[in-house]
Amino acid sequence: MGGGMGPGGRGSRISSGDTDRQRELNSAAPSIPDIGRRIAELFRPYRWQLAVIIVLVLLSAALAILPPLLTQRVFDDGLFPVDGGGPRLGILGWLVGAMIAVFVVSSGIGIVQTRYTARVGNRVMGDLRVQLFRHLQSMELGFFTRTKTGVIQSRLQNDVGGVANVLTNTVTNVVGNTVTVISAAVAMLVLSWELTLIALVLLPVLVIAQRRVGRIRAKIAGKTQESLSEMTAITQEALSVSGVLLAKTYSRQSDETARYAAENARQIDLQVRQTMSGQVFFALVQVFLSAVPAIVYLVSGWIIAAAQGEGFEAGITAGTIVAFTTVQSRLLFPLMALMRIALDLQTSRALFARIFEYLDLRPAIVDAPDAREPSDAPGRAGRIDFDAVSFRYPDAAAGDRPTLDGVTFHVEPGEFVAFVGASGSGKTTIGNLIPRLYDASAGAVRYGGDDVRELAQEALMDRIGVVTQEPYLFHASVAANLRYAKPDASIEEIERAAGLANIHDTIAGFADGYDTIVGERGYRLSGGEKQRIAIARVLLKNPRVLVLDEATSALDTVNERIVQHALEDARSGRTTIAIAHRLSTVVDADRIYVIGAGRILEEGTHAELLALGGAYAELYAQQQ
Repeated sequence: MGGGMGPGGRGSRISSGDTDRQRELNSAAPSIPDIGRRIAELFRPYRWQLAVIIVLVLLSAALAILPPLLTQRVFDDGLFPVDGGGPRLGILGWLVGAMIAVFVVSSGIGIVQTRYTARVGNRVMGDLRVQLFRHLQSMELGFFTRTKTGVIQSRLQNDVGGVANVLTNTVTNVVGNTVTVISAAVAMLVLSWELTLIALVLLPVLVIAQRRVGRIRAKIAGKTQESLSEMTAITQEALSVSGVLLAKTYSRQSDETARYAAENARQIDLQVRQTMSGQVFFALVQVFLSAVPAIVYLVSGWIIAAAQGEGFEAGITAGTIVAFTTVQSRLLFPLMALMRIALDLQTSRALFARIFEYLDLRPAIVDAPDAREPSDAPGRAGRIDFDAVSFRYPDAAAGDRPTLDGVTFHVEPGEFVAFVGASGSGKTTIGNLIPRLYDASAGAVRYGGDDVRELAQEALMDRIGVVTQEPYLFHASVAANLRYAKPDASIEEIERAAGLANIHDTIAGFADGYDTIVGERGYRLSGGEKQRIAIARVLLKNPRVLVLDEATSALDTVNERIVQHALEDARSGRTTIAIAHRLSTVVDADRIYVIGAGRILEEGTHAELLALGGAYAELYAQQQ
């Protein structure tokens, strides 16, 4: 809102670092166990589908162990029977048929499992994104005046997108690989406990290395997301219509490009560091995976040679060795996958922490437990009272004076009251307190005689309409922008509201009429057209109280007269609070309050205040 000191009057932005840490946080970042519990909670609505997935994973993992065991039987019973003789084709045929059947069944289970996993994982991610969006919608206006829009967008897109793989694949991968590892380890012990010891001897070293790498990657992941947030913020600011226009008019395109390029270079460096931070570890794992089968062959040879030297059977056959190395791959590759998952979880912990930080933000303005509907009784509906109201913006410095200091006034239903004064006097703050965009620091703001803090916010907002100096229009049709106030409005209602706002004939003259696309923020329309569409939108809402915050101050004289005429029609039958800089727009107000330094200096009609010869008379003389 324009005019008086708004929420950004003492620095509406904070640095990207401060924004990212969120000074609004009510508590420390969630702990690791808490993050794990909250991730599990995300899957609660899908627990039955998850149970089906786990069953399918268990079946798939169990079937994965059968081929190596069948391979042993193929060698020792079918191809090279241990009791001598040639290949036993009948047995070999049954064993090969069993192996093919296992592969077919496993593939079918894999298809069904993938479908369930994709549906559950993506729905959980979608729920998380909607939950975060809904929570941000509940935050008070002050949160958004202190936070870059691009940073908020990054939390919704980059951070939630960054945990997509964890949400969609982690459960199935952990369960499947864990079952595979356990069953493979049992099978290896059954085949040869000696070879099993050799195969697993270095695993503790790899686990320790994995945890260290995970901590490093988690730190880099946090910095990477911070950089992505800043890049999104730069993009949102510099490539919006307003940003591009500003850059062009000041010839700062190269500077904006340099600012983006610098953050992009930081992002590239962080991505490379994140990728390389695990490469040495995975190289060690790869060496381990490649070396162990060769070591198994060597140890098997030693055992067989030693057994022959002692004159007894070694218990290790060719089939045992082939089966063991096959099972070993079934063990080591899932182990490597589990280590990768552990790294991903440690990396994703930083992203989940950022998401949960936002979800843990508590709105400064919430409904009271016993919040009630505003009164619509005759004589009360539309009445506005300020009782000794003081207000200080949350980010104001300790030594600063309050924006409002003990302001008291009363507006009867249907009255037209105006607030005038110098910039920074507190006029806009009064307009913000009426619909409870902020709460008074002291005193009470009342609607219909009830403290607005005791009323349901949505019901209160339904009764209040606001027209600001800079109306916001979506990149949509004129009709869609108007229906934002009343989604089920008929075209007749829309045209009636547009007629009252003195904009219907203009819209009808467009090539596409009410289907005309207005462009981003309405840039295809003139200032007067945008303002009158904003007025029509408020009239379609039909509020009992109309707050006009510098509604014509940005317009030229011709458009101001047109819009002022529309506002005169809009005021009819409703309480109107006008926050004005141009005194010519409020000379017919029932009462005018002059605000200075957060206090009411004078009050009266236009004629009374001129006769008083005080601050109002001085402002009027200056403008004349």
